[in-house]
Amino acid sequence: MQTIKTLTEQEIASHTPMMQQYLKLKLQHPDTLLFYRMGDFYELFFEDAEQAARMLDITLTTRGQSAGKPIKMAGVPYHALEPYLAKLVKLGESAVICEQVLESAEAAKANKGPMERAVSRIVTPGTLTDAALLDDRADAPLLALQLNRGVLGLAWLNLANGDFRIVETEPENLLSHLERLRPAEALIPDSLKLPVLESRVPAIRRLADWQFDAKTAQELLTSHFGTHDLAGFGAEGLSVALAAAGALFDYARTTQRQALAHVSTLKVETEGDYLRLDAHTRRNLEISETLRGEPSPTLLSLLDLSQTSMGSRWLRHCLHHPLASRTACRARHQAVACLLGDAGDGPMSAVAAALRPIADIERIATRIALRSVRPRELAALRESLGSLDALRAPLPLERDVALLAQLHAELATPVDALLLLRAAIAAEPATQVRDGGVINRGYDVELDELRDIQNNCGEFLVALEARERERTGISTLKVEFNRVHGFYIEVTHANTDKVPEDYRRRQTMKNAERYITPELKAFEDKALSAQDRSLAREKLLYDELLEQLVPLVPRLQTIAHAVALLDGLNAFASAAARFDYRQPDLVDEPVIEIIGGRHPVVERQVDSFISNDARLAPTRRMLLVTGPNMGGKSTYMRQVALIVLLAHCGAFVPATSCRIGPVDAIFTRIGASDDLASGRSTFMVEMTEAAAILNGATDKSLVLMDEIGRGTSTFDGMALAYSIAKHLLDKNQSYALFSTHYFELTRLGQEYPECANVHLGAVEHGHSIVFLHAVQDGPASQSYGIEVAALAGIPPSVVRDAKRRLRSLENREVASGPQDDLFASLPEPESAQVNHPALTELAELDPDSLTPREALEALYRLRKLAQ
Repeated sequence: MQTIKTLTEQEIASHTPMMQQYLKLKLQHPDTLLFYRMGDFYELFFEDAEQAARMLDITLTTRGQSAGKPIKMAGVPYHALEPYLAKLVKLGESAVICEQVLESAEAAKANKGPMERAVSRIVTPGTLTDAALLDDRADAPLLALQLNRGVLGLAWLNLANGDFRIVETEPENLLSHLERLRPAEALIPDSLKLPVLESRVPAIRRLADWQFDAKTAQELLTSHFGTHDLAGFGAEGLSVALAAAGALFDYARTTQRQALAHVSTLKVETEGDYLRLDAHTRRNLEISETLRGEPSPTLLSLLDLSQTSMGSRWLRHCLHHPLASRTACRARHQAVACLLGDAGDGPMSAVAAALRPIADIERIATRIALRSVRPRELAALRESLGSLDALRAPLPLERDVALLAQLHAELATPVDALLLLRAAIAAEPATQVRDGGVINRGYDVELDELRDIQNNCGEFLVALEARERERTGISTLKVEFNRVHGFYIEVTHANTDKVPEDYRRRQTMKNAERYITPELKAFEDKALSAQDRSLAREKLLYDELLEQLVPLVPRLQTIAHAVALLDGLNAFASAAARFDYRQPDLVDEPVIEIIGGRHPVVERQVDSFISNDARLAPTRRMLLVTGPNMGGKSTYMRQVALIVLLAHCGAFVPATSCRIGPVDAIFTRIGASDDLASGRSTFMVEMTEAAAILNGATDKSLVLMDEIGRGTSTFDGMALAYSIAKHLLDKNQSYALFSTHYFELTRLGQEYPECANVHLGAVEHGHSIVFLHAVQDGPASQSYGIEVAALAGIPPSVVRDAKRRLRSLENREVASGPQDDLFASLPEPESAQVNHPALTELAELDPDSLTPREALEALYRLRKLAQ
């Protein structure tokens, strides 16, 4: 069959009515898999069937014909749709769900055509709201980008909780934003080329350029928020970001097929809201993912002691968004200290216990707003709201702990919502409304009557059977029911002469006759319709309940945010108690002073961890770190960065004490590998990262430089390392930890008083080496590279040969005398070079007075003199 996209109306008309309906819907979504509801299955046809069979590992079949050609099809049961959608989403694919609109076969028959169908929702990786498709402990935001005149506008929406944000930034910051947001799907204009997205975002969708229009976005968003303009959100003048926001909001609204009632505000971020962490820093510090791409061991996996999925998501966001506001950081520190108590005797354990029964209120509120919430989720919401008083009870009300007092107020129980849910939802409701048993008994009189008819059916039949036996004298008479013939009275052939006149024959069997009476027929009509009427009534009541709950969504969102924040802060307190963390002191003077610092993740992976101090100040801006490989240089540097990061997240830190002055960014240049996709070598990657640091670091930035200059020749690398360190000291004046194996660089400590040499020591023990892991003042005496190679398993013969060659090189250096200073000032050119005859004549020439021929002759004379 030809491609569906190219079908004409005439070609569609040649298909069967059912296929015509399908093709018209498919033409509206040509690039997305269409799940077409037919009875108890969702079917896919033609090209979609082939693609789905490959991706979902389902059977591809051929049934019947349409337009003279066989129909390829594949399907999944309607009750098992979600797992297949989850698989598609993980593959970065989208799906259109098409449902039957008419309620019954009778209605379809009256319609004299195929049952009407319409698109009910569009499932894409960035617009997920269903619990079965989402990771409980991670967000899956939708991102839109626009680039105009050197300004990059970003807009992102977490549809699962209604968080909608924008920012304008420089294009070179894109990678950093992608790393912190981790979008599940990105929207970009057709004309915009951004190769970096291909490797960073699972799903990319291109939209027409006209959809990224700032004026249209302004009208769309003001209409949604019910405001005159967007000045109240601080978005005036951010035309590039608003253009992206408008395209994103329209796309999200289209996928949900309804208004996004839970998106109630637009937040504008600025570059100064958080500490700057570029993509390399986030990766090198292993905040939520190891360098191998695994979820543990990482800082997040260590600290995630939260009791709710909301708290876990907040913690992930918090670690990737360290606060720049020191006031906000101190407020979190104060709250964590209160939860922990002076000796671990605070309300931390009671709060954790009260948090455990709390469901995911944040995502349930979203599904209420989208009218897609399920009965058991409402039951979970009811129980969660009923637990809020127990959660508030252990919280202190002292005004000096303002953050906890604020959370105490925000966690007040919404009594109206709680009473409504208790009255309406059954104690243990069914999974789906269509199954019945969702609405509580006593909530609706009509529903109770319909249920009574169904529940009392057995009692009626037993009573009828007893009356009919007595009336007819037939002791073997039976009153029964089956799905084919309904209710009937069964009489054996031997007793048919005793049958009363009001009995009407319904079916003849081999040994008996089946009858129905007017009384039984009336009951049958009532009983059989009671179930359908009961389910319809229950669906109506459920929809009405959601309409009553929608206005309460903002209140539920406030509660959800408070629960998440409290859970995250309590996780910080639990970590502090469990791992012996201390409260950092954020001071105004320029200093980073860490006493007894430890790497939070590494210390949990080893039996014994050696703590180390670090002090950086205006008179000690750089620590030049030397020592052997495996000696702990990278661990030491990373732990300083992680302690600063944790302090700005509001957490306690792994140190005996800690004083941190103003910090605006953390930069790292640690390790490197080829970037084959971009055609960049290891050394090119290293230099690119170094360039970003030198161009972006300020005197308030913390910079980690680990063994810069390794990917080229020794002299090239040494010269670059020296010049980069010198630039950090002269120009950036950042707080810097600079590790190197180039011993010559330790002379910087003599040239710059603010550069201090420190090293991590090691001692030889027999034929092996013992790493001390303790930071000591002064440069290292040797690198122990050969000993480390032996530990790595290099064959002994190779190690012995390397030692012989090392001794030979060292002896040769001693014999040739002391080594010259590689970084001594270069000599000035000799004065004789300035007086060269060619230069003298050139200086005497007057180019403006020469004819072309004279100029040519002068050129030949100069050439001769130069030779």
